[in-house]
This record gives sequence, C-alpha cells and structure tokens, in this order.
Amino acid sequence: MRLIGITGGIGTGKSTVTNYLQTRYHLPIWDADIYAREAVAVGSPILAAISQRYGDDILQPDGTLDRPQLGEIIFNKLEERQWLEAQIHPYVRGCFDREISRIPSDATAVLAIPLLFEAKLTTLVTEIWVVSCDLATQIDRVMLRDRLDESAARQRIASQMPLSAKIALADVNLDNSTTLEDLERQIDSKIALT
Repeated sequence: MRLIGITGGIGTGKSTVTNYLQTRYHLPIWDADIYAREAVAVGSPILAAISQRYGDDILQPDGTLDRPQLGEIIFNKLEERQWLEAQIHPYVRGCFDREISRIPSDATAVLAIPLLFEAKLTTLVTEIWVVSCDLATQIDRVMLRDRLDESAARQRIASQMPLSAKIALADVNLDNSTTLEDLERQIDSKIALT
C-alpha cells in the first residue's frame, strides 16, 4: 500500500498537487479539510462544543459555523487553536482510518493533510510530500485567495509550522514557486518512483 501524505503551508499549492494526482493518475484523494468541515456540520457535537465555548455569535443565521470569525480567534490565540484542533483532529483521523481500511493492499492513495506533522498523523502515510514556495509567492497567494491584507496573510503563515521544518522531515519537496508545468514535471518524476 502506497499512502502519499501531501502537506505544506497555507497558499503553497497543495490543492493544485492533489488535483493533478487525481486527474492525471486517477488516484483517490482523501482530504483532511473536507473531513474537518464535516466535523463541524450543523447538528454535530463538535459544532455544539464550539458554540458553547464562543457563544452563538460564532454561528451564521442558518446555524453554520462562521469560519472567518473563528479564524480571527484561532489565528490570534494559540491556546484557542490548540483547543479547536483537539476537537477536530480525532474526527479527521477516524475518517482516514476508515478510508485506509477499505482499500486493497496494493493500492495507492493520497492523503491531503495540511497539519500532517502538527496533528501527529505521519503514521498514516508511507511517504510525505511537502508542497513549498518562496515566501513572497505564498503571501501573494494567501492575500488573493483569502482576501487578506499583507499583515493578516503574514500572521496566518507565521502561525503554522515553518516550511523549512516540514521540508526537513519530508521524503519529497515539490517547489511550487515557478510554473504549473514545472510543478507537474516534479510530480510526474516522484509518482513514478514505485
């Protein structure tokens, strides 16, 4: 079984890599972000715990989580981010465990886990690929994607484990600082190492 863990920092291009692996190589993609959204669905015990901790103002009028407001809390207070992760990470791990148990022993799958190291989920995968880029590119992407000013983008990036530390712990570093074609060439060379 080949289980490729895709990680990296915010705005480095993890989704670009997983989308390519899915469309070009038809690999199943299991995404921690999707599982984390499921964890806080309306009616879930985790959403109830979040609402109890931060008040009903953390919810949208339709009962869904107000993600931007929660982001303001967790990206400004480490202890709150740690509390939230303690609620969500066990749910996410359970989702991965379930998916892994369903695939044949000779299969290859991709686990997209932004917090692979931080959540201590490295034992789920057989190899770790970090998607990286230079800081200026990362800041630009985060500002554009999340509609943040430069200060807020830098704060989000700084709240994460440094890319250099992730690269040091990874089996593969995919540098996404230049062109899509270059990134795809790097992926092609690494996926072929079976």
